[in-house]
Amino acid sequence: MTDSPRLSVRALIVQEGRLLLVNATAERGDDRWCTPGGGLDKHEVIPEALQREIFEETGLTVSVGDLYAVSEYADATTDFHQVDLYFKCEIVSGTLTHVWRDPAGIVCHRDFYSVKEMESIHVVPSFLKTPFWLEQSPRCPLYKGREDR
Repeated sequence: MTDSPRLSVRALIVQEGRLLLVNATAERGDDRWCTPGGGLDKHEVIPEALQREIFEETGLTVSVGDLYAVSEYADATTDFHQVDLYFKCEIVSGTLTHVWRDPAGIVCHRDFYSVKEMESIHVVPSFLKTPFWLEQSPRCPLYKGREDR
């Protein structure tokens, strides 16, 4: 691990009261679902990084809104520490389809989930199971805390 935490950008894409989630490791036996996004490359502009990640994982083109929430994720067993920046995004073009293939082969499944539907799946971080993302916009970015694995 590097001396610094990994910086990740994440999208909050909502349609009809349901949040877009992806499963990146189902084929490897991992049942965790999260919002689409990923790590920022060196010198990459944040909105462009998020647009790149969203397209790779879903085939969707999005517009990136303002910063909405910040959280941390850590795993002491592997010394992994990540800071996630969540942005509200809108779909500009594309259709979510189950036939889309992530060019990197990381994301296997993608779908929209309501808060009720999330009760039956493993969502990380767990605060995504609360409907804060249904609000039009927070007064300021919300710090959602750190979740340890």
